Amino acid sequence: MATEQELAQRRAKWQAAHGQTIDIDEYEDELVAIIEQIAATEKLEPQDITRLLYRVSRGDGPLAKDQLIHSYRELVARGVLPPSRETLARLRTKPVRTISGVAPVTVLTKPFPCPGECIFCPEFSSMPKSYIPDEPGALRAGQLEFDPYLQTALRIRALDNIGHSTDKIELLILGGTWSYYPTDYQEWFIHRCLDAMNGRDSDTLEEAQRLNETAPHRNVGLVIETRPDYVDEKEIVRLRRMGVTKVQIGVQSVDDNILSRNKRGHTVEQTRQAFRLLRAGGFKIHAHWMPNLLGATPQSDLEDFVRLWDDPALRPDELKIYPCSLLANTELYQHWERGEYRPYTDQELIVLVADCKTRVPPYCRINRVMRDIPAGHVVAGSKQSNLRQTVHRVMKARGQACQCIRCREVRGEKVEASTLVLQELAYDTDTTREHLLSFVTPEAGPGRAHPLLAGFLRLSLPKSRPRFLDEVADAAMIREVHVYGPALEIGEEGDGKAQHSGLGTRLIERAVGIAREAGFARLAVIAATGTRSYYRARGFGLGELYMVRDIGG
Repeated sequence: MATEQELAQRRAKWQAAHGQTIDIDEYEDELVAIIEQIAATEKLEPQDITRLLYRVSRGDGPLAKDQLIHSYRELVARGVLPPSRETLARLRTKPVRTISGVAPVTVLTKPFPCPGECIFCPEFSSMPKSYIPDEPGALRAGQLEFDPYLQTALRIRALDNIGHSTDKIELLILGGTWSYYPTDYQEWFIHRCLDAMNGRDSDTLEEAQRLNETAPHRNVGLVIETRPDYVDEKEIVRLRRMGVTKVQIGVQSVDDNILSRNKRGHTVEQTRQAFRLLRAGGFKIHAHWMPNLLGATPQSDLEDFVRLWDDPALRPDELKIYPCSLLANTELYQHWERGEYRPYTDQELIVLVADCKTRVPPYCRINRVMRDIPAGHVVAGSKQSNLRQTVHRVMKARGQACQCIRCREVRGEKVEASTLVLQELAYDTDTTREHLLSFVTPEAGPGRAHPLLAGFLRLSLPKSRPRFLDEVADAAMIREVHVYGPALEIGEEGDGKAQHSGLGTRLIERAVGIAREAGFARLAVIAATGTRSYYRARGFGLGELYMVRDIGG
């Protein structure tokens, strides 16, 4: 683990690179030359850009890319350079951050006790349980003393500085078990995050939500993480009142023996019941699954993974694969010292994850295949930071391809909306009939094994009424509408990008037709605060917890 002195040195180095401003008047000619060369060159490697940035060296290194983007914007404002979305895209740092259509902003809650006693979890007094002080997100949060306003505001500013559109924000609240924190703290935390997006303070959470409907940075998705045994009917209602739209839930395994040996503190049946309640509430379900737990083998893990999809009570919408990392000062470490636990080798893990990805259904998105734990903390086992890329190379060599949503997203490719094909995939859970409606390209994308996915909608048709949600007891439910492409500003034209091509409206109207044919007279949607105006324009009215549209007749 990095010492306090090393962490301070890292902060000082970053601030030295990014905290200075550049005299645009003094360096105007050099800046214009750099920007024009980048704009005129179709493909530049990172090292090529770095060499160009050294033309405006400050003595201790090249010009930072966020400073170059700031300079470009200023030169456009002065009329020195013409505005160009293509130029900004080439200047942008890490475009993948907003390539899925929204800008993700991750914040951490304060350190707080966790009800779990998992043997693999690290615990630091300065961090929420399971987080490590020098993980990138945790490091930022700790520097800001876990203040929700500052974390949100500064993360938005950082994204804006490197050229990303930040008017559509997915807020990811990570930390310990969210549902175990005091309710007052939960509401205050979200309230202050929204205040940061709104650019103004408000007196109540409800006021902050209302202001966010037309704010400069609209919240289009709100994500929390919790445990299966902390999801009940009251929690579903409470999460909706706070504006939550997606729940990350620590499944870890669907084998009761493995759960018990690793002291997870919940059962597979509790996981099933949590999924049922979350689905009834319209939430997107983002499961965490952890291979290489104590007692598992690569073969038993593969069988466990298959159960995620074979069990109709499960079938998550999204998944993070988090191979168990062996860390010092954990109970699992003691098992390892006694020879009772063996971390998988790199090759074992690569083969396992490749085998798992071939079994992922097309309605699920695999968000991660490795947790971002600094390698210095991992005592033994895999330390690969590029596991996804390695797995994809192995799959390609086998003639295989993953069909998960992430691997099919259009990402930076241009598409013509008029050529897209509507695909409909229906599948059952034990409580709903699910429909995934997708607009895809007619042929596989360049270098891809599948047609490109430009947008999709999740429609849930309940098989019985959720008694604790009277507001939507007789309604079909839209759980997600997502149109892909780099995040564009609200009202900006897409120029061949999937966003702003009317795909969302077309998906909603098809969902209306399916729900009506199934006998539903009302269609509800789990709307984030920043999407309310979008749904109002499409016939939905705001209720207590959901937005609802009459579709009878």
